[in-house]
Amino acid sequence: MTVNELIEKTGLEPLCIPCPEREISGVYNCDLMSVVMSKGFSGAAWVTIMANINAVAVASLTDMACIVLSEGAAKDEVMLSKAKAQEINVLMSCEPIFETSLSIYNALKNA
Repeated sequence: MTVNELIEKTGLEPLCIPCPEREISGVYNCDLMSVVMSKGFSGAAWVTIMANINAVAVASLTDMACIVLSEGAAKDEVMLSKAKAQEINVLMSCEPIFETSLSIYNALKNA
């Protein structure tokens, strides 16, 4: 499933979509950057509340397909600018982390 298809199936809000056709291979959720750096995986839709420039660096390092800010995490314009430059897709959900992750999981499972 691509990032664009995920948006269509889940209604996640696109904040920065420089690579809409990027394939998503799974969902991962964690807010501790050091753990994400060691356990995050290529193609993941990373669900987090960490709406800052460091999240973009970690997503780039682990080659994630997108960052999904949950719980209505505040939009950080510096983060979004860096995400565009690094070609990292950023989406948003007002739902809690669990519900957001479950929605992505179910969309991927039913693709």
